[in-house]
Amino acid sequence: MEILWWLAPSLVVTMLAMAWVGWLGREGRGEVDREVAVARLAKALEREREVPRTPPVRLRDRSTGIAVRPPREAGPPERPGRAPERPRPRSAG
Repeated sequence: MEILWWLAPSLVVTMLAMAWVGWLGREGRGEVDREVAVARLAKALEREREVPRTPPVRLRDRSTGIAVRPPREAGPPERPGRAPERPRPRSAG
């Protein structure tokens, strides 16, 4: 327990700071006059505000769940799952 006594000064300082801020915060926290509040609200509501523009809705392509590669520019179509075919050497016979 004696080893925790080094925390006591910081605990006291923290508590004093909390009490001081709490006491300072209560000043100026009185009620606002109802007429003043209504006048502020009316002024805020009468002011014209710019309406933010929303971007047009983009229609997205429906995903089929299958990845489709773009076609290759040159060459014969390949068979899926196989290596490209090579010309076979002719046998003499």
